[in-house]
Amino acid sequence: MLFLLLNGCSSVSYYSQLASGQLQLLRAREPVSSVIADPHRDEKLRAHLTQSQKARTFASQQLHLPDNKSYRMYADIGRPFVVWNVFVTPEFSLKPQNHCFPIAGCVAYRGYYSQSAARGEAALQRLQGMDVSIGGVEAYSTLGWFNDPIMNSMMGWGDERLATLIFHELAHQRFYVKDDTEFNESFATFVEQEGTRQWRAFRNLPSDDDTQAQHRDEFTQLVLNTRTRLETLYTLPLPPEQMRQRKAAEFDQLRGEYRQLRDSQWAGDKRYDAWINAPMNNARLLPFGLYDQWVPAFEALFRQEGGDWARFYAAVEKLGALPVDQRKAALRALAGS
Repeated sequence: MLFLLLNGCSSVSYYSQLASGQLQLLRAREPVSSVIADPHRDEKLRAHLTQSQKARTFASQQLHLPDNKSYRMYADIGRPFVVWNVFVTPEFSLKPQNHCFPIAGCVAYRGYYSQSAARGEAALQRLQGMDVSIGGVEAYSTLGWFNDPIMNSMMGWGDERLATLIFHELAHQRFYVKDDTEFNESFATFVEQEGTRQWRAFRNLPSDDDTQAQHRDEFTQLVLNTRTRLETLYTLPLPPEQMRQRKAAEFDQLRGEYRQLRDSQWAGDKRYDAWINAPMNNARLLPFGLYDQWVPAFEALFRQEGGDWARFYAAVEKLGALPVDQRKAALRALAGS
């Protein structure tokens, strides 16, 4: 009975920090137009926001994304990330610890508005023998329930990166399936990538350098291949110590494959060195499957619909309405095409 009471208090505390964090964010909002018009505000911020509104208009007029007040407001939240997500898996499994919410449904992480709170949750999970990873998040969508602002956490990577974040988060407002993180994030990632390509073309800019995208895709594939090998490994009836050794060997193989790829084909591009050299566990691999798994399927669907955004969204809605097994089968077929 004591455990249930403590667990209940923990849940109340968690939802309380979600509510207070969202309320703080809403209170910090101000119209972007007011910031741009204020000569006392930082000149670089005003210029950045001016460019953001061009991308925001493009998102609705050309990409057929929601036309509302989201990303037409600004909020300085005084920290580099709006939330920190805690990913958790068992030691010998890649199945994430899911958390379910009334609006968003079940997702493969738990978000905290405080980095210290996220670290505290991570420490508790590690004490229980779980694999844990913490990732800072620049932006998130309330799925249209509130007018989401541009935040200072979104401002550090230049005008084009801010545009891509706006496209991604508005895609979540455009369509969202409860309890299917892989579907939702892959859909939003495709809209972000294709939207960015069209945004550059709209401004008569050359296509983005494909080299970085190619390196990203190749690195992602290395991680996904490691996930596949680990999933097979975890089905074997091995004693824990032997399983740990085999698991560590898989991570060593990933590092070796990465270094060979980097040194032989990437001309020494070291952008992923920090990630690959950090301590590795199952939970660190989770975002790769969540954000990238079905992007090729959505690319194929977009081509199938003739590059027409309205037809594409209608087809995505039909996919999202399917029972989960049929939905995944349809996505696999699209990816295979």
